[in-house]
Amino acid sequence: MKTVTLYTDGACSGNPGPGGWGAILMFGEHRKELSGGERRTTNNRMELTAVIRGLEELKEPCIVELYSDSKYVIDALEKGWAKGWKARGWVKSDKKPALNPDLWERLLDLCGVHTVKLHWVKGHADNPYNNRCDELAVSEWQKLKA
Repeated sequence: MKTVTLYTDGACSGNPGPGGWGAILMFGEHRKELSGGERRTTNNRMELTAVIRGLEELKEPCIVELYSDSKYVIDALEKGWAKGWKARGWVKSDKKPALNPDLWERLLDLCGVHTVKLHWVKGHADNPYNNRCDELAVSEWQKLKA
């Protein structure tokens, strides 16, 4: 299996508000930037969308080194929370409904296709790829705010 690197970030102006997401896929010398946005969304939805859209670009099962500054995404996958929410019919352990079940469903399906290795990175710090994803995401919500 090929090993690819995926950096992602989401951003929102207001929560909810106009939002954007950015992703960078890297394989060898190849690098592809992706981004998009929604008029009314949340930061967490944009974080999830960035990961989903990055994984959806892959044409075959891959080992994916995923780098995100979203504790929501990384912890829910790494600690098995999202699988637990799904198993309970999208209900959290505190009996409250899990948010964003539509996106979690898609992401869990994609994680079944690819071998995703999770890495949390500090946001707005010294990681150039994370910073570039943030620029892409912010640029997208700014287009929608006008």
